[in-house]
Amino acid sequence: MTKPNTMKALEKSKPEEGLWMVQAPVPEIGPDDVLIKVNKTGICGTDIHIWNWDDWASHTVPTPMITGHEFAGEIVEIGRNVTGLSIGQRCSGEGHLIETDSRQSRAGKFHLDPGTRGVGVNVQGAFAQYLRLPAFNVVPLPEDIPDEIGAILDPLGNAVHTALSFDLLGEDVLITGAGPIGIMAAAVARHAGARNVVITDINQDRLALAQHVVPSVRPVDVTKEDLNDIKHELKLRQGFDVGLEMSGNQQALDQMVEALVMGGKIALLGIPPGKSPVDWSRIVFKAITIKGVYGREMFETWYKMIAMLQNGLDVSRVITHRFGVDDFKDGFVAMKSGQSGKVVLDWT
Repeated sequence: MTKPNTMKALEKSKPEEGLWMVQAPVPEIGPDDVLIKVNKTGICGTDIHIWNWDDWASHTVPTPMITGHEFAGEIVEIGRNVTGLSIGQRCSGEGHLIETDSRQSRAGKFHLDPGTRGVGVNVQGAFAQYLRLPAFNVVPLPEDIPDEIGAILDPLGNAVHTALSFDLLGEDVLITGAGPIGIMAAAVARHAGARNVVITDINQDRLALAQHVVPSVRPVDVTKEDLNDIKHELKLRQGFDVGLEMSGNQQALDQMVEALVMGGKIALLGIPPGKSPVDWSRIVFKAITIKGVYGREMFETWYKMIAMLQNGLDVSRVITHRFGVDDFKDGFVAMKSGQSGKVVLDWT
């Protein structure tokens, strides 16, 4: 392949709201890297924070920065030390770049490495025609997983990591927050053998999408229905066994704690804005186990979700909007509207 010198890229060029389409240099790879020609990318909530240039983004992301970290593409160049990968191979990749000298990494708990940097946050990202990525982070895509699903494996991995934090077989599961990751977590919970899956939100569009993606889920608009009534409807004498908190909303977490059985378990993925008051006495007296979830387990989550996709897990309907990359602004409008599922940009 004759590699071009420049490429299209979406860049946070200056510290203010928006992203800008620029011509950027094609990355040069090192001996342990690969160069990936990007075919499709997903827009993430993190990308919305960067677009809006909120407090988190302004304190975290240096400018200029090519953003984006959800992608699928194909390998077009390989560093001299790289083995096990080939030119033309389709792939996605883990967007958390780790160090290898921490206790966590040396124990094989790569997702807990304190030196983690983020593609599209701390290093140049995937909203571009080409992406440099360490070969260690490359995840090959089987032929039966299309690029647009490959482009949302990163957020699906969040859902899988959260949902599989606790045994779900035969359990009654409550999910708070019907955003795309919450909806995918509902699909995973059903696939993993949960008996009842209830998902709550205050956004009717998101709840309708949840039922479209996972017809067997019970959507609940908590402004109109009471979870105690839902427990009675589903004949749950004590409550839900497992809670997956995806909203970052303190009221939702409080409702979850009240709705769980004694000894229930909660996996927390949602990030509340700032500090939140927690009634720890309720958590203590109900003997509730809480696990914070960050990213994906490297690389067990990737193996699990690819296996589930190949064995009938269907999250394709969570993708509601598709745009060519030149129409990226429309994609961000859709994502910011609160009425979309996943939004995918086509770079081909």
